[in-house]
Amino acid sequence: MMDAPTKAQEIKAFLSAIFAAITVFIGWTGWLFVMWVLAMLIDWRLGVRYAKLNGEYSSDIARKGRWHKISSFYVALVAGGLDLTIQLTARLGMGFQLPWKGVILLPVVITWYILSEAGSIVENSAKLGAPVPNWLRKGIQEAQHKVDEQQTGWETEHSASEDAEE
Repeated sequence: MMDAPTKAQEIKAFLSAIFAAITVFIGWTGWLFVMWVLAMLIDWRLGVRYAKLNGEYSSDIARKGRWHKISSFYVALVAGGLDLTIQLTARLGMGFQLPWKGVILLPVVITWYILSEAGSIVENSAKLGAPVPNWLRKGIQEAQHKVDEQQTGWETEHSASEDAEE
């Protein structure tokens, strides 16, 4: 005879089902987007808290910060639009070559933004007195650098081919 599930197992199964259903609806890129928005909200809240505690809060600076974060949504929108354009033109058989070589831009852009927000969260947390291990700071910086490195590699190849044509 099987034992009845514990309450903890029931809760885990329920949460797993909820997350699976959400994933079916929004996909893994949607989860990246959710993580990015949460990271932005946490970073914004920590920044405001630090500024208020130190008497440095300024509505003008806060407004600029909000526009900075809102503008990043436009960059992500451009990346997503390019992904869609690339997919549609490929389906239409246009077959022109782009330097990204099959990279899906939106997840890469969002990942870069998440790493940027993570670095800012760590920095703001440290300013508020939280102990932050150096390896975490370095790891975030290195991860963001790796994303940049992977995506800027095409620039060198692309520039070399342009130079050869001249």
